[in-house]
Amino acid sequence: MKKRSLPTLIALPAAAALVLSGCATSSDGGSADAADGGAISVVTSTNVYGDIAKTVGGDLVDVTSIISDPSQDPHSYEADARTQLAVSKADVIVENGGGYDPFVDTMVDASGTDAAIVDAVDVSGLDPEAGHDDHADHDHAAFNEHVFYSLPSMAKLATAMADEFGRVDAANADTFTANAEAFGEKIADLEAQAAAIKTAHDGDSVAYTEPVPGYLFDAMGLVNVTPEAFSEAIEEGDDVSPAVLNETLTLFTDQKVDLLAYNEQTSSPETEQVEKAATDAGVAIVPVTELLPEGEDYVSWQQSNIDAISEALGT
Repeated sequence: MKKRSLPTLIALPAAAALVLSGCATSSDGGSADAADGGAISVVTSTNVYGDIAKTVGGDLVDVTSIISDPSQDPHSYEADARTQLAVSKADVIVENGGGYDPFVDTMVDASGTDAAIVDAVDVSGLDPEAGHDDHADHDHAAFNEHVFYSLPSMAKLATAMADEFGRVDAANADTFTANAEAFGEKIADLEAQAAAIKTAHDGDSVAYTEPVPGYLFDAMGLVNVTPEAFSEAIEEGDDVSPAVLNETLTLFTDQKVDLLAYNEQTSSPETEQVEKAATDAGVAIVPVTELLPEGEDYVSWQQSNIDAISEALGT
């Protein structure tokens, strides 16, 4: 199954980038030039990674998140010259990888930057070639690129960021390492909560409109029973066949699942029908997102997800 990835970069005229000058602008309005002893310039594909970068780097990093608006559909993203300029001036670039955000690679290739690239999928140790076994009816489901819902993977990513930041700014390497370790301790607490849910609900059946929370469900021992053809069509932006849609709706009318995880950032007539079926059947709905909601950091965001799932399951 080919994952409907974040949008392909719109080609930029070379002259457009030349109109802009100065340092990359961060999500909080700062600017930096590490070569002059300023903050490390970091560009991330989404605000999820931007928040982790800021957690690890603190005031020593200047972060630009390419996609940061939680109301924005990532699949409609269009790059601009300012974003391309930020990439060209970055010291460190953080991407999801795994085919999720190919626009980052496109901009890196176009800019000729020598920035260090941190790929979350590579860092995770998960194998895209092996597939991700999160589907009850398929032994070799397609790889789930949403590794930002894999708690241990994000702890590893923070460590990788600290390593790269330390290479750019050796004088503060210990600070970056300490920050990453503190983040890892918070992640360990979230993992313990997920494990507790697994103890109570291992093997419970759940459904989702897209496999966004798949890794978190795995950690909780929850079994996704959504027809793969449904999730595949939604990810690809294709129509769902009547037979597959009916099979999916039956999950709720027949009370075969304990909750539905609904991706709030993308919707279609089919997902809206599924949401209505869950509501009508009294099946709990847990909203999930691919970007940080406003006012949340990574840890509080995942804490909210864990709390919502726990409540939905009646833990």
